[in-house]
Amino acid sequence: MTQSTPTELNKTPLNAWHRAHGARMVPFVGWDMPVEYSGISEEHNAVRTRAGLFDVTHMGQVEFAGPDALAAVQRMTSNDASKLKVGQAQYSALTTPQGTFVDDLLVYRFAENHFLTVVNASNVDKDFAWMLEQAKLFGDVSAVNTSARYALLALQGPASRDVLQSLTDVDLSAIKYYWFTHGEVAGVRVTISRTGYTGENGFEVFAPPSSAVRVWEAILQAGTGAGVIPVGLGARDTLRLEAAMRLYGNDIDDTTTVLEADLEWIVGWNKPDFNGKSTLAEQKARGLTRKLVGFEMLDRAIARHGHLVYVGGTKSGVVTSGTQTPFLKKAIGMAYLPTDSTAPGTEFEIDIRGRRARARVVPLPFYKRPKG
Repeated sequence: MTQSTPTELNKTPLNAWHRAHGARMVPFVGWDMPVEYSGISEEHNAVRTRAGLFDVTHMGQVEFAGPDALAAVQRMTSNDASKLKVGQAQYSALTTPQGTFVDDLLVYRFAENHFLTVVNASNVDKDFAWMLEQAKLFGDVSAVNTSARYALLALQGPASRDVLQSLTDVDLSAIKYYWFTHGEVAGVRVTISRTGYTGENGFEVFAPPSSAVRVWEAILQAGTGAGVIPVGLGARDTLRLEAAMRLYGNDIDDTTTVLEADLEWIVGWNKPDFNGKSTLAEQKARGLTRKLVGFEMLDRAIARHGHLVYVGGTKSGVVTSGTQTPFLKKAIGMAYLPTDSTAPGTEFEIDIRGRRARARVVPLPFYKRPKG
């Protein structure tokens, strides 16, 4: 008999560092990734009160360049990329003709005819193949999977700017939210973006893979006095849920439309046609039948992804994300509910291991960082 050899997991340039420093590693969408170092709750609260450093090199990058780059990006994404200035980024969606998600992504305008997109790790190959097909509709645009060119580090939390500023001559206070610039961090040429997936003020740093350990260690060293610690994927998930940031595969996918996900703000209604625009316009005109909402548990229970939702005793949806949050200290989650049951304060039930527990719709996001 022959035994199949397990597919070898991809490793980020920081893999050996994670293992040497006690990270608990798990397989994650084909990557060997740290899920936690000192504990999810401790890491989560460190980001909310100080700062944490994430290795998110598993995320994918696809770049578009050429005279027709903007037209191609406009066609395949929901948001209006023509509004981006050079040095600006936006949250958007790759949409199907049905207005559902191929993926969600960030779009960065590097130059007038040069865009970088950041897509989910689980979807890189699928997204790139889809993007190539879309790009064929346009005459002069090149689409390249440049994921191997970047190590992506995310420093998130209220202390992040001061810590990172000590390592760069770039004026970080001049970088507005969802803008980016190029410069050096710890003597390494990088791209610095004021973005993140935690709901906190913070930065993401695109560095050459060969210099990833150097930049990572420099940030941790500079942040010692501020209590900066490495953070794994476990806390990244609880942080993004507190901030009501959608997760592809849970809260959004190819069965949910941009409007149902309550993300109409990333629809460029005034731009030329894009995939799914007419379908979304029709859905908006006739009204939604369901919408993603936030909820908190009223009974002592924790709802998780996949738990069934009941409104008035009738099965009406499913929990897409749920957890007990370390910072808010509440059991919260998101779920799709019939539109007539989405008003804040509406109560419903969730089946948790055979027991119905009460929950209540609340406004999103659950957490907003303090201003300043």
